[in-house]
Amino acid sequence: MSLKQKTNELKKRMQEALLGGGVKAIEKQVAMGKMTARERIIALVDEGSFHEYDLFVEHTGKDFDMDKKHLPGDGVVTGTGSISGHPVCIFAQDFTVAGGSLGLMHARKITKIMDHAMKLQIPLIGINDSGGARIQEGVNSLAGYGEIFFRNTQSSGVIPQISVILGPCAGGAVYSPALTDFVFVVENISKMFITGPEVIKSVLGEQISMEELGGARVHSEITGNAHFYALNELECFEQIKRLVSFIPWNNAKKAEAFPTKPPKSKLYNINKFFPTDPKQPYDVRNIIKAISDDSDFFEVQELFAPNIIIGFGRLKGETIGFVANQPLVLAGVLDVDSSDKAARFIRYCDAFSIPLVTLVDLPGYLPGVDQEHAGVIRHGAKMLYAYSEASVPKITIILRKAYGGGYIAMCSRHLRADFVFAWPTAEIAVMGPEGAANIIFRNEIKNAENPEEMRKQKVAEYKEKFANPYVAAANGYVDAVIAPEDTRHFLIHALEISTHKNVMIPHKKHGIPPF
Repeated sequence: MSLKQKTNELKKRMQEALLGGGVKAIEKQVAMGKMTARERIIALVDEGSFHEYDLFVEHTGKDFDMDKKHLPGDGVVTGTGSISGHPVCIFAQDFTVAGGSLGLMHARKITKIMDHAMKLQIPLIGINDSGGARIQEGVNSLAGYGEIFFRNTQSSGVIPQISVILGPCAGGAVYSPALTDFVFVVENISKMFITGPEVIKSVLGEQISMEELGGARVHSEITGNAHFYALNELECFEQIKRLVSFIPWNNAKKAEAFPTKPPKSKLYNINKFFPTDPKQPYDVRNIIKAISDDSDFFEVQELFAPNIIIGFGRLKGETIGFVANQPLVLAGVLDVDSSDKAARFIRYCDAFSIPLVTLVDLPGYLPGVDQEHAGVIRHGAKMLYAYSEASVPKITIILRKAYGGGYIAMCSRHLRADFVFAWPTAEIAVMGPEGAANIIFRNEIKNAENPEEMRKQKVAEYKEKFANPYVAAANGYVDAVIAPEDTRHFLIHALEISTHKNVMIPHKKHGIPPF
């Protein structure tokens, strides 16, 4: 056989393999509003950059007539490409081939590209669209999942791991995305759950749809399993591209620096958005945008635990992780979910050398039986642990209220913030003036001729003595009281001089966080 004939045979084999499950299966995929595995990859990476590997891998199943079935690529597409010029490893499960089910060779293709990502020290992106474990291959399917989970764990904190849920992701399969750094979901397409509606109905007698059980909005708003929510697949891919522009390739590099751009001061002016009334809520995202380069802020987990805001911005071209109380929601209190949300983000930023800026305005932790029984002590401690352990530059701005345990938890000097600045509007105390006055001056108020007038006087007295930044500044807990309009200038300077920060960490295998 001549070289030309062999080349033609190669092309023929490739065409057959690239058809996946065939024309009818592809048409069915499109009818569900979904792109095919290769279309997804091509839409995500730079034009012409994708190189596919292991196209001709075959499954090894023999039981239940599997030896008679041909599954092109064994239901998963793997390869490398680039996003905005940065290399990435990527895999996409092909639902047109046996429902994207995971068998031994399917798993080996995924673990091989995962090993490449670790060896090459570049991000890994996994697109999940699968019916789950291939039952016909028995324990080999379970072994495949185990190998993936192990690599997810070993890669954690070394390379960025991104999961995209673009179809069903059920049973054991959901634990791989749960182990990765960021999970993207799409409305009406993404489905994640351990046991499906049919199992729940037969075991518990409860009836629920797949969307209500584990749809995109459920995981974005209620469970917190998803970090980014999109209305369609193309919007999702744009979100991924934007995220990749903020994060480094691996833990040995810093995120790429961009040209410095001043904030859009006409749109985002601190004095315009920050209220004079200390009880009036405001959107802290406007404060972040008034500080950040080009007023660009990329929020993470926008729909989950909205009483705290997390996300990426830039200061003088460098990526920054922002953590901020949101006075618009529950006055910005900390609770079970917001503590979890912030703690994980803090640990991610620390693992990848992204400095942290914390904006503080909260009355403390959310009180109540529900929170106590939900384990707010344990969950709240996660945030304390994350901030205390973080060795990246940590800069805190106290905007307004900083009461009780909330003051400590939001990266106070006592958790080793490198710099703590406070606005003149800051109130730093064990509790709010009204509550404190009622306790401290209980007898004076009770025995006064006019208790309400006496209470007002004592509240004012407490405010003057404690509910201001100057007592904390007098004790060295606040480095400087600054004008709001000077915030960006102070932040940039603090970040510049803490670039080469060196923290002496006690020798240990690892700590034991309050998981």
